[in-house]
Amino acid sequence: MNVMGESVIISHLVNEQNIVLIKDSESKYLLLPVQENAPEGKVNIVVNNELQLGQNINVRLAREKVDYYVPYDISAYAGQDISIDIQGMPSSSLCWKEIKLSDTFDSSNRETYRPVYHHTPVYGWMNDPNGMFYKDGVYHLYFQYNPYGSMWGNMTWGHSTSTDLTHWTYEGTAIVPDAWGAIFSGSCVVDKDNTAGFGKGAVVAFYTSAKSTPWGDIQSQSMAYSLDNGKTFIKYEYNPILTSTERDFRDPKVFWYAPGKHWVMMLAVGQEMQIYSSGNLKEWKKESSFGAMQGAHGGVWECPDLVEVAVEGSKEKKWVLICNLNPGGPFGGSAAQYFVGSFDGKKFVNESPTQTKWLDWGKDNYATVTWSNAPAGRCIALGWMSNWQYANNVPTTQYRSANTLARDLTLYRAGGELYLKSKPSPEIKKARAEEKKISTFEVKGNYEVASLLADNKGAYEIEMTIENKGTSKIDFSLMNEKGEKVAMYYDVVRKQFVMDRSASGIVGFSRDFPAVTVAPVRNTDQIHLRLFIDRSSVEAFGEDGEYVMTNLVFPAEPYNRMVFSSDKGSYIVKSMNVYRLQ
Repeated sequence: MNVMGESVIISHLVNEQNIVLIKDSESKYLLLPVQENAPEGKVNIVVNNELQLGQNINVRLAREKVDYYVPYDISAYAGQDISIDIQGMPSSSLCWKEIKLSDTFDSSNRETYRPVYHHTPVYGWMNDPNGMFYKDGVYHLYFQYNPYGSMWGNMTWGHSTSTDLTHWTYEGTAIVPDAWGAIFSGSCVVDKDNTAGFGKGAVVAFYTSAKSTPWGDIQSQSMAYSLDNGKTFIKYEYNPILTSTERDFRDPKVFWYAPGKHWVMMLAVGQEMQIYSSGNLKEWKKESSFGAMQGAHGGVWECPDLVEVAVEGSKEKKWVLICNLNPGGPFGGSAAQYFVGSFDGKKFVNESPTQTKWLDWGKDNYATVTWSNAPAGRCIALGWMSNWQYANNVPTTQYRSANTLARDLTLYRAGGELYLKSKPSPEIKKARAEEKKISTFEVKGNYEVASLLADNKGAYEIEMTIENKGTSKIDFSLMNEKGEKVAMYYDVVRKQFVMDRSASGIVGFSRDFPAVTVAPVRNTDQIHLRLFIDRSSVEAFGEDGEYVMTNLVFPAEPYNRMVFSSDKGSYIVKSMNVYRLQ
């Protein structure tokens, strides 16, 4: 038995069972020491001999070293004697000396690579964006969240809000695990006409309840509603609302289909999308399936979305089905594909069944979905900026993962086909704090811009227009004084834009991280390119988003030089503006 002061008593039992007794606690948190490479222990609160949580919390408690702390909120039990039941931890572990009570938790940033103008969790792990909706001038972003460590686990919905899609405020956890399982991905709708009976304008969340049992994993669909604009949720008493015998049955995306005056739910089921309908958000009828002989099938289909998108230059709109899959991306691991077609409220028809179309040509845009109830005329998407090949291993510890820039989606026509254009949402321009204009220059051989910005902190945008004067390769690299670089070029002959991050900085944490990614382009004579660099990422948007490439990078210091070269011939950089973003 260890006594850590008068209010904390630790008892060790056989078979790595342990009890932390906290007497008359008035503290807000029990700070748990984490060691990332340790096995998980199971943690639960016991009051009056009763377990208090729907599920155990899994925490990689420190055995030999402490990498960081996570807060375990015990404020709801103020003034009571509570026991913390901790299973799977040896009595010799370091955590028993380091565990502590506190009224505060220091969440100030300790990470060199934390982005400035991309959303990240304050601490802990994040993956898929969930439940995104817009209401009363506020963008709500929920996300797959582990508040008890910086690796995947304990799936909960975290919550952040923004008024400009660029700067985010963390609002805490919104939906936590329960008896039906962990809280996997899903969506929110604003029930303007009170079809569900929870109240006019109620925010209704749909999510996958994912439960592990000795007989295997179970996935079903559940619902919760909010009467305070998404700050807190009440779980529906008759959850789960939709069940299946399928093993992979998840990620409900719900939207209102106005012509049929009913709700639609898209579900990812193995390697197909299933479509359901409902009049009241509670009872659901299966209408159709989509997926056989369509698109890429290198992995499980996940995180569906079905949205109506405007076709540029016309009054026409088409339905776009976004389908994320893992693995099976064009450069390995996870990626997002899409299909363009028609939808009658029950069935989606792909108008180009022989083509595979990719939403992003980098390695780090996954689980892309769109905002519900977005401002009129806009279709705004957001993705998880990582890849399942290495997401748990990227060189950060206080937090892991960021989201992509918000992107406005439209369709454009090329060669008789409709393609999705992903343009940086216009709000990002409000983050520009300083502009540096670089005079027109010709590249015939080599040319260097020795300094992009004075006191460069690694968060900036570069906007360039380039005119080809006969070269077959338009080559440029972002570089730092350590010799690290992100090499990019246009292959004029092959009509391709290429990015190579194999020498970009820290790359050895995964054999899959050093990579060369390639996007097809239509025009290499007149080029417009926007590059968004934010400490640990590079997002390239060509021709207002006709092609997009998102890649993580981890340089030892910010890239602040740009080196240009040509292969024979020459090209002119007609304009080059660098914007500090904050």
